[in-house]
Amino acid sequence: MSFRPSPARAPAALLRDAKPLKALFHQARRLEQLQQLLESQLQPAARAHCKVASWRDGCLLLVITDGHWATRLRYQQRRLQRQLAEMQAFAGLARILFKVQPPIPDTPRPAAVPPLTRHAADGILSAADGISDPRLREALERLARHTSREERE
Repeated sequence: MSFRPSPARAPAALLRDAKPLKALFHQARRLEQLQQLLESQLQPAARAHCKVASWRDGCLLLVITDGHWATRLRYQQRRLQRQLAEMQAFAGLARILFKVQPPIPDTPRPAAVPPLTRHAADGILSAADGISDPRLREALERLARHTSREERE
């Protein structure tokens, strides 16, 4: 008896039919809707710094990008809570929690290593002349060839 894999299905069909994925997709859509409602009550400058993390049991958890914005939003917490509680999606809102979580910086690219100058390459070649190990000498000669094109000409 041979194994036959099930036929490939479109991603949209997987999201609609698979129960775990369906629940995850539903939760993501719900958070997106809550985010839009929250942004309608925030100052335009604060919108980019505040994200809905969860909404459970009357507690709204907001993730804030830095302490400055968290402080500003804490000063507005009562007003924000009152305005959100009036919305059907936030019915039963008892408290708002703020969690500061700085954005993850992009991994920095390694700095480009400048090519060797002709003078540095000559120094490496002269050092290679005094080396008896052929593998090390060959490696130093390869290194010395990494000069810029302008330096070679």
